[in-house]
Amino acid sequence: MASSTPVVLITGAAHRLGAHTARHLHQRGWNLVIHYRSREADANALRDELNSIRPKSAVAIQADLAAPDQTELLARKAVSTWGRLDGLVNNASVFYPNPTQDASPGDWDAIMNTNLRAPFFLGQACLPALKLSQGAIVNLIDIYSQRPLADHPLYCASKSGLASLTLSWAKDLAPEVRVNGVSPGAILWPEGDAAIDEGYQQSILAKTPLARTGKPEDIAGAIAFLLCDAPFVTGQILAVDGGRSLNM
Repeated sequence: MASSTPVVLITGAAHRLGAHTARHLHQRGWNLVIHYRSREADANALRDELNSIRPKSAVAIQADLAAPDQTELLARKAVSTWGRLDGLVNNASVFYPNPTQDASPGDWDAIMNTNLRAPFFLGQACLPALKLSQGAIVNLIDIYSQRPLADHPLYCASKSGLASLTLSWAKDLAPEVRVNGVSPGAILWPEGDAAIDEGYQQSILAKTPLARTGKPEDIAGAIAFLLCDAPFVTGQILAVDGGRSLNM
């Protein structure tokens, strides 16, 4: 028999914004399916943390979203865990610079498969369960989907595609399933190969009316609002960016 507790699947939930969102929704009484690709230790630690607060309320499931055959398997495992699915948060993303003259087919596949293909086919696979629960999808987009970032053509194209998919799904999946997006500005600075220097960080903040970075909780709260508190909202993309999109 299906659980009476709402269940959400969050992709890329082992760290950064995904983990903050998982904790926030768990505090609001949701059961969590924590998806991860390679951060097994982080995902298991988060699972154990949440289960220590509320037993049997979180699971961690590995899947490579760039591999087409793994999205359907992830959906099946997510739904079967508690016999229901009420929310899908497409948070996982690949972000790194790739100027047009240097971009390869491998770059195309890595970015497009994770950022656009996977959300579509994962949503497709989760759709029967989401319809049964009158559930919702929230896609993590980016303010650069509207005003592209230099030397990131594939990333920006993937996020623009996800924004368009959000609006298309809001039409096509209604009235059973609501679909919205959250478009972050400067919240957590990029890491690794995508890291930016302090001077560029300051130039971003200079164009942000609120003159500071946001907090991960700002994004988690926006996602929770769209999942939990906005039953008459669909087809919207909420910019959580301190006003930066006004000055891009």
